[in-house]
Amino acid sequence: MFQDLSVEQLLAMQKEKKIVAVDVRSPSEYKEATIPGALNIPLFNDEERAEIGTIYKQVGVQAAKDRGLEIVSAKLPEFIKTFSAIPQHKAVFCWRGGMRSRTSATVLDLMGIKTFRLDGGVRAYRRWIVDQIENIDFKPEAYLLNGYTGSGKTWLLHQLQAKGYPVLDLEGMANHRGSIFGQIGLKPHNQKTFDSLLIKDALPLQSSPFVVLEAESKRIGKAVLPEFIAERKEQGTQLFLDIPRTERARFLVEDYQPWKHHEECMKAFYRIKARIHTPAAAQIEASLNAGEYEDAVMLLLEYYYDPRYEHTAMRYSEEERITLSVKNAEEALTELVKILPVPVKTV
Repeated sequence: MFQDLSVEQLLAMQKEKKIVAVDVRSPSEYKEATIPGALNIPLFNDEERAEIGTIYKQVGVQAAKDRGLEIVSAKLPEFIKTFSAIPQHKAVFCWRGGMRSRTSATVLDLMGIKTFRLDGGVRAYRRWIVDQIENIDFKPEAYLLNGYTGSGKTWLLHQLQAKGYPVLDLEGMANHRGSIFGQIGLKPHNQKTFDSLLIKDALPLQSSPFVVLEAESKRIGKAVLPEFIAERKEQGTQLFLDIPRTERARFLVEDYQPWKHHEECMKAFYRIKARIHTPAAAQIEASLNAGEYEDAVMLLLEYYYDPRYEHTAMRYSEEERITLSVKNAEEALTELVKILPVPVKTV
């Protein structure tokens, strides 16, 4: 017989790499929100789930169960084969820990495949995440990376993380670069996914003496930052990166690769065109249409992004911030390592 796990038990086993979480809901449900690291092996695909739901509403419960059994019976061999290919123990879950996960766990157990089931499903996990966000005691001293657009702040976070520094990559969790052009080439995460990724990375850092993150606005793409992050940001040490505009434009073109996303770039530009001085806006549009992306980015920085950033930066006096005047992001990394505390390994 399969065994039920609580959210805390599942996450602890995941952390120790003793178990693989498997979401047996439909692909669209999985894409909407799931447990970080979970695989998707759906018992029903989206069309089958919709069909069963219609039968449930229009005919009745038993008819829906009969149709569900018919669909599952036909795909059982492949379903079991897919699970058998996973070497670790498996923990299945659905929305409420109901019929889909119970059916999956029962069948797998009958076939001799060691299986657990998440008690309460994704709904229980979401309640746990919300509780963590509301009650987390997150005290590390924050070091905030500020800088004009194109300063390579996300790149710097990744480099610092690779060196063992405690880092929270908020843009990575939102899957958005935090600007009008921020979702180009990306599919922004919703609030539920952002919250899950944030708690996953924040909990291990509670005992860290400090944390490094980017000085983001309250909203990043579709996600809104929780209060405990906003509080750390306001009380943190402000590090300002001063990098030449030409270098920032080069970095942005390399990062965004606009030639691969021309239509997305044009749509994003049209959203802000009216806010830019008319002659400059016309020149930017012409450069974008001609594929002269570095020229377009230079103008966007000069006439749109840099003035907006200067307005935001005025919140902090020279005494309240540490300014790093450097040639590029690589040089900024060298200087940051000199300023930041020595990282301490956390449990």
